[in-house]
Amino acid sequence: MTASRPRGGGTSAPMVNPYPLRYPDSGSRSVMTRRAWWLVVLNLFVPGSVQVLAGNKRLGRFGLGATLVLWAAVILLGVIAVLSPRTLTDLATAAWLPGWLGALRAVPLLIAQAALFGYAVLWIILTIDTMRLLRLVKLTPWARPATAVVAIGALVLVSGGAVYASTAVGATRDTLGAVFTQTGPAVDPVDGYYNILLLGADSGEGRDSMRFDSVSVVSINADTGAVTIFGIPRDMPNFPFAPGPMQDKYPDGHESHTDSTCGWGSGINQLRTEVEVCQDGNELYPDAVANGSEPGIEATKDAAEGILGITIPFYAFIDMDGFAAMIDALGGVRITVTERLPEGGGPAYTGQSAEEWATGWIEPGEQVMDGDTAQWYARSRYTTNDWDRMKRQRELQEAILAQFTPTNVLTRFQEIVTAGDHLVDTDIPQSMLGYFVELGIKAKEQPITSIELTPEGGIDDRNPDYAYVQQLVQQALYPPDPSPTPAG
Repeated sequence: MTASRPRGGGTSAPMVNPYPLRYPDSGSRSVMTRRAWWLVVLNLFVPGSVQVLAGNKRLGRFGLGATLVLWAAVILLGVIAVLSPRTLTDLATAAWLPGWLGALRAVPLLIAQAALFGYAVLWIILTIDTMRLLRLVKLTPWARPATAVVAIGALVLVSGGAVYASTAVGATRDTLGAVFTQTGPAVDPVDGYYNILLLGADSGEGRDSMRFDSVSVVSINADTGAVTIFGIPRDMPNFPFAPGPMQDKYPDGHESHTDSTCGWGSGINQLRTEVEVCQDGNELYPDAVANGSEPGIEATKDAAEGILGITIPFYAFIDMDGFAAMIDALGGVRITVTERLPEGGGPAYTGQSAEEWATGWIEPGEQVMDGDTAQWYARSRYTTNDWDRMKRQRELQEAILAQFTPTNVLTRFQEIVTAGDHLVDTDIPQSMLGYFVELGIKAKEQPITSIELTPEGGIDDRNPDYAYVQQLVQQALYPPDPSPTPAG
């Protein structure tokens, strides 16, 4: 189209097309090719803009608005994650909701999951519409497959990423709901610490007599995040209980009971058998199950409080199979093995050597252990002793914590979340998850202090001095301030 000839003579200049993307010169393959590449790029980086400029404006405005909202949300959440991870966790778990609305805590993540999946579907629609607008038959021969491949590749990349993100959010929601089942209010620290009873065992089907193979207490400083772990030998005998039903039964310390049908020893790992198998634990601890715990765990918690002299409001039970799955999800753990250790269930009868019954060996030296090897590293005791095993368990705990780096978590997020679903049972309420995330970040910046209540630590394993144990605990948690140097 040309403009009318101006008065006074002269040749008119051709009018410039103000809408080259919407009304291109379809007769020029080079023009259509350039236009196609522009549309492909715009669809990739600003979904919805193609339709606003060259197609259905209503669809384009909706897509562009959804894109801008998503970008704004991602940027905002990223800023919050950097400045205040606790706030991000509280938003995800709706920590502000009162306890009686605990069932709604999954709603924020459910909304995020639906939004991401919906955006993936929208992006597919926008890309298909963009392919229509390209008008491939009008392009140069080489540009037809090239633009189609790039557009489809971008479709798979972006929509697939949104679907993956939606799936990851859903897995996180399911795991939080499965692990952190309690919806109670936040609990204040006791004397400046949050103390958590950490239990480890195999919880396979039919294991009615399951005993806790690992018993420890994690004390987290509520201000600094400093972590102190107290390792309690599983056979620690004749211990006192904190005030409660077990102290009423054993005012002078826990005692063994010999019975041909159901007996138990005086060690702390015997409590679950006593309370849940040989007796009616629900009568002793009627509120345990309603509070997300078990009678055997509550009895062990009372025992740990009596041994250490501190209040322990929470527990976390780690299943050994889930423990192995978590290590695999993290890509293994780096451990320096100092002595050759056997794998396997132990000697079939007295006198059989480890060479005969071992199913494998963990050789000395530095190695990256998978979950199965790490599990045996934590369990093995037949060629060493329980004290050495406790050290190895603590070593593995620290190695696992070291693997929780931002890069590792992001690249293995789906696997880690899925493994976490089968790893832990706890009575820590969801409302406190954000606070513990904040403390965990602080804890990463400082070493972990481990205190084992073993003969090497000055504790008599057959007749422990529990007053001395409690003195050690107080010194570890509340060290005296260093005396100032006198002037001069």
